[in-house]
Amino acid sequence: MSGAPYSTPLDAPLVPRFPVGYRDVSVLTACWRTDPAAIDALLPAPLRRLGDVVMAHVYEMPDVDHLGAVRECNVMVGARYEGGDGAVVEGGFSVALLIDSDMGLALGREVHGQPKKLGSPRLEQRGDLTVATVTRNGIDVLTATTPYKRERATLDELSAHFPFAENVNLKLIPQIDGSPGLAQLTARRLADLRVHECWRGPGTVELRPNAQVPLWRLPLREPLDAFCWRADFTLVPGRVLCDLHADTAENSPGRGDIHNV
Repeated sequence: MSGAPYSTPLDAPLVPRFPVGYRDVSVLTACWRTDPAAIDALLPAPLRRLGDVVMAHVYEMPDVDHLGAVRECNVMVGARYEGGDGAVVEGGFSVALLIDSDMGLALGREVHGQPKKLGSPRLEQRGDLTVATVTRNGIDVLTATTPYKRERATLDELSAHFPFAENVNLKLIPQIDGSPGLAQLTARRLADLRVHECWRGPGTVELRPNAQVPLWRLPLREPLDAFCWRADFTLVPGRVLCDLHADTAENSPGRGDIHNV
């Protein structure tokens, strides 16, 4: 290991340094309309809701630098940030992330502030149907389906719901004595994105209750088209949008206590 320590254990760091390359990634993105109030309850101030659409990206990643083969699910809602300096950022706020890699979990939580938990996402073809399942505690908390390669599309059509390529997260890291530590809104974009193919078709979404992954709190009001796409990209460092310690009472998730997220 060269340079200053970046992660522990010192002789075998868990968190890799950037950049991290991802090759031949297959994704099913399921979309649905939900109760706007349900989205509001999960957004930390000063973020504001962009609409009523939820996206669940289920990734099959066979070749990732450092990590190997990884499966992941990132559930997003559209959000808008307006900074005191006039800066405006619109993107997808991650309300839940499940991954089957301890290194990927640590990287997401420790660096970007993503709300990652261990789970078992899976993407597969069953005849003429593409099926995504996300399992935690033996429960399929999300099942999404779409016909296999129904209609050619572009990611711009998916981005019409909200600009999901800008990933916004709430980074909370407490001090060792339990007092507040880091409390930031962060943002990051993938680099070197190369989309090999993208397909669109009618989608179905099924949510099952689980107290550890409460996606059912974003209830299905209307299923929307799903997108299946395959791409290469690179994970790079992100940036801090704001420090929430500046005003804990005002900048609080769900308009409540910041430590209740």
